[in-house]
Amino acid sequence: MAKNLLITEKPSVAMEFAKVLKCGGNRKDGYIESETWIITWCVGHLVTMSYPEKYDENLKFWRLDTLPFMPKEYKYEVIPSVERQYNVVKSLLTREDVGCIYVATDSGREGEYIYRLVENQVGVKDKKRKRVWIDSQTEEEIKRGIDEAKDLSSYDSLCSSAYLRAKEDYLIGINFSRLLSIIYGRRMAKDIGEEKISISVGRVMTCVLGMVVQREREIKNFVKTPYYKIIGEFGDDQSSFKAEWKVTETSSMWETPKLYNESGFRKEEEAKQFIGSLKEKKATVTEVKKSKTKENAPLLFNLAELQNEATKRFKIKPDETLEIVQNLYEKKLVTYPRTDARVLSTAVAKIISKNLNGIVKGFKDEEVQGYMKKMVEEKYSTNLVKTKYVNDSKITDHYAIIPTGQGFENYDKLPELHKKMYKIIVKRFISIFYPPAEYSKISVIIEVESEEKEGKKCLEQFSSSGKVCEKLGYLEVAKGKPAEEKKTKEENIQENHIEGQEASKEENEKEDANLEILKKLKKGQEIEVVNYEIKTSETTPPSRYNSGSMILAMENAGKLIEEEELREQIKGAGIGTSATRAEIMKKLERIGYIAINNKTQIITPTVKGEKIYDIVYQSMPDMLNPKLTASWEKGLEMVAKEEIGADEFMGKLEKYIDSKIDKLVVRR
Repeated sequence: MAKNLLITEKPSVAMEFAKVLKCGGNRKDGYIESETWIITWCVGHLVTMSYPEKYDENLKFWRLDTLPFMPKEYKYEVIPSVERQYNVVKSLLTREDVGCIYVATDSGREGEYIYRLVENQVGVKDKKRKRVWIDSQTEEEIKRGIDEAKDLSSYDSLCSSAYLRAKEDYLIGINFSRLLSIIYGRRMAKDIGEEKISISVGRVMTCVLGMVVQREREIKNFVKTPYYKIIGEFGDDQSSFKAEWKVTETSSMWETPKLYNESGFRKEEEAKQFIGSLKEKKATVTEVKKSKTKENAPLLFNLAELQNEATKRFKIKPDETLEIVQNLYEKKLVTYPRTDARVLSTAVAKIISKNLNGIVKGFKDEEVQGYMKKMVEEKYSTNLVKTKYVNDSKITDHYAIIPTGQGFENYDKLPELHKKMYKIIVKRFISIFYPPAEYSKISVIIEVESEEKEGKKCLEQFSSSGKVCEKLGYLEVAKGKPAEEKKTKEENIQENHIEGQEASKEENEKEDANLEILKKLKKGQEIEVVNYEIKTSETTPPSRYNSGSMILAMENAGKLIEEEELREQIKGAGIGTSATRAEIMKKLERIGYIAINNKTQIITPTVKGEKIYDIVYQSMPDMLNPKLTASWEKGLEMVAKEEIGADEFMGKLEKYIDSKIDKLVVRR
């Protein structure tokens, strides 16, 4: 009787499939076999692309006359360190009693590539092949993946994209690293005091290096500029509030060169003169706006968002986050981690109560159980289908990272940091079922008469605003305090700020009182001026990237966007993929182009990294452009979606490499 062969990416994953398929009886060297199933595994990549010298021994030497190197047919070879397992897999793929091969490597482009390399190296023929595509390693998901496995050919376009990604990185890396090393290597080695040096260039990593160096130079070249703001204090000696002046068309300062920006003077003396013009002048409340706003819980985690969050909370590198969440996935606790989506599919949303019920029954965490209890008592809706958290059009391979509601038999043995990571995933998930946070806002404008200008009466505007959280909603989960410890409405977080100004500790103590004063003001009311004062401010340089914010910047094609909603709106093809970004930063650090502070995770370029940047900037500056790098990634995505053919993509790539080499060799 013909047997089914199932191939996973890792031994631990193979064990989970073996349990589900009840295939634990006959464990052999490198595989497990039962009457109907054989289960084996890769150990990551078993096959890799061959170096140029395998095509021609002369290509071992780096010379301009051997460039560009673009083979017509690519050579591949077995990685020596894993040759033993490759031979096991090869023997099983070619067994006569194997009728159908189930490919269960990770459900993504890289997982597809790992298997296809092996299959092509072995030369599998006349076997039925099916693809198992799963979102978690729970028993029912594994069963569903096997039952619904499609013919492997359904993933041929994804396979083409994977091969092209590897060829692109290979060709750009080999050609441009050799080219720049030959032309600039000696000079650079002399500059940094090394005997010899090779210059590493990569499609993605060179672009990331550029982002780091450019930011560092912006900071180093930044010159602080002081400017002077006018703050008015209104009310009386017993109760007063502060408001900030900003120039408007009615102001005597409208379009004057004395201003640095809309709220600051260039010179302190001119600010003092302006204050002098306001003394003894009448102040009137001209606008009082009261509003109520709602704020929904943020979208769910994708890998980039989780890596950024973990860097902020735990000060760990993105590759550590990926390793942890991959472990949680393999322990059946969370869904597939290498995802770009932050939403759920409609199909998953319809059965989401399974995940919630699993958490209630299995997760013995007092805080989380408190949130779950409140959900039940308050009868919060679990119908997500028509919410922003469900959007089939924003899902490619996998939906957002969420807890499966299973795998708790593995939880107690987890390291403490893994438990913390799991909990923040759980809390983000729970928060989307909670109602929005509700705020009461108030903003006030005061107009003060000032000097006449060109025969017209001028009015100066001062503004102040305040906000109070009336209902915590999802913030109860996000802030991380059990429900019974929450403050009363009167004690809730209150904010009262002068627009554009960071409040000091002393000012924070007055916030509550200020807010109450603002509430009592009425439009048209005359108000006493207590005082005017000058506040010195200064421009600030941009912040350095940390390892988490760099991941977000890579996801958004070089833009570090702090606002979540805007980040979602512009997100398209980024630099690298969710599966590769952490590794790129790790490589840049390993080869000494960047340094990452272990305590803060702040990224800075090394001297060597800056030298490399200068060389690339002089020779092929578009390699530093995030938009170009993102466009290549977009092209790979289009191949995967069958929007363009592999030949078209390859033709453009080879033309690009040819043109760059011709230009540099001629210039030399």
